[in-house]
Amino acid sequence: MGREHSEPRPDGPYADHARPDRVRVDPVQAGRTQTDHTQAGHPQIDPVRVEPARVDPVRVDPARVDPVRVDPARVDPVRVDPARVDPVRVGPVRATPAPRITAVAHEAGAAVKGAGLLTRVERALGTGTAVYLPGDGWIRLTLPLHDAGPAPVTVEVLADTTRVPHGIAYLLPGGGLNFTADYFTPDGHAGGGLAHHLRRQGLLVVGVTPREDAAGGPADVGADRGLAAHRRDLAGVVAALDAVLRLPYQYAGHSAGGALALDAASHDPSPRLRRVLVLDTTGPYTGDPAARAARTRDEYADLVAGGTYASDPGLAALVARAVTDPHSPSPVPWPPDPGLRFTNAGLAHFALIRTADLPGAANWIHRRGHAAGEYVFGATPAEDRFALTHTPLATWHAATAALGSGLIPTALLRDLAAIWAGDEATYRIAWDRIRAEVVWVNAQWGRGDESRGADLIRACGNTRVTFTTVPGHGHADVVWSPTAPTDVWPLLRP
Repeated sequence: MGREHSEPRPDGPYADHARPDRVRVDPVQAGRTQTDHTQAGHPQIDPVRVEPARVDPVRVDPARVDPVRVDPARVDPVRVDPARVDPVRVGPVRATPAPRITAVAHEAGAAVKGAGLLTRVERALGTGTAVYLPGDGWIRLTLPLHDAGPAPVTVEVLADTTRVPHGIAYLLPGGGLNFTADYFTPDGHAGGGLAHHLRRQGLLVVGVTPREDAAGGPADVGADRGLAAHRRDLAGVVAALDAVLRLPYQYAGHSAGGALALDAASHDPSPRLRRVLVLDTTGPYTGDPAARAARTRDEYADLVAGGTYASDPGLAALVARAVTDPHSPSPVPWPPDPGLRFTNAGLAHFALIRTADLPGAANWIHRRGHAAGEYVFGATPAEDRFALTHTPLATWHAATAALGSGLIPTALLRDLAAIWAGDEATYRIAWDRIRAEVVWVNAQWGRGDESRGADLIRACGNTRVTFTTVPGHGHADVVWSPTAPTDVWPLLRP
């Protein structure tokens, strides 16, 4: 990842707001702006190029903060100074120099600030094809970081267009999920997902989606994709952005992302790391659960040794069938009479509500399930009664439809199970090196009141540690429930 600046700019994170290099507008893409950093061999989108001699005037409506609207009668044109052209660097590939925009229409206002900040982020990371998506008071950048690996890490940045951020929140998704699915799913939330909640608190939101989400299949996921590999990918993104933005930051993770947040904090001595937000994850167990976790670790280690490096739990397909064909029989036997089959809707609800009752090496870690709800068997599968308490099935459908490959690396599951087992020989989180404030929030029916990880951090001398269990919620309800903005997320505030 290239870095153009190593020292902080005197005028803060918007230092380059008036110089968004290499902007190309594609009107066919419904307001999306794309910047092409793609190396040879990667697909490219042919946008309309802005040439210095033919720059159209632009106008941005500050009431809606849409990035560009053309109104030749009212707006001064954008002027390009070709004498002040900086070269663009794209990894090892040399790109053609692009003109620097030196004047922007006054009406652009806050939208230009947001876009300018994301342009700095884009230059700091320096690879891939950037896609800009404008919204009402915000703008979002999606940038896959192409390198020598079979699949890229994808960075997605959400910036407010009305104010300068006072910090950064790095959002780390759960296993098999991505940033959009875990934190940007708007269904059910009047104000959007957790990403928008943190943006409205004045934070620049940076989602880091792991490589496996962009994998073409299990063959693109190697035996080395354990927790340490995910931590190294995250550290590269943080280092690149910290070098140019120099803002205080926090790690926030859900499920496996929570374990990654804790592990990253234990390896990050920066004084700018201020907080670690953990949503429904598990530290070390003791007693029988620790022994069971050790058996789970061994099962995953055997799979890695046998060449099974990734698996798809099938959640997206399960939910999709429940929505599109709810009453048809599924292939799964119905517990009261194995000669019969769950309906598609019944199977999805049973799997979400009573996850701990399903077969599988790691389903037992849930106190009950992914979602809070009720499932009652009837006289036949068609007569089963079920309902989700907090998160509607439509939200589950929207979230899982946003997934990429849905794959979870087996090495990652092995390392997580080693943490649950307290097996520091296989994988160790250095609890004694976590010096930032830790806010840990679990769900009653998800990972439950297992507070030992938080207790270990506190026992090592960090007194800024809180652990809370939210009653009546499942594993995913803490991020997707329509009531999470009032029931859960206020617990994350300082």
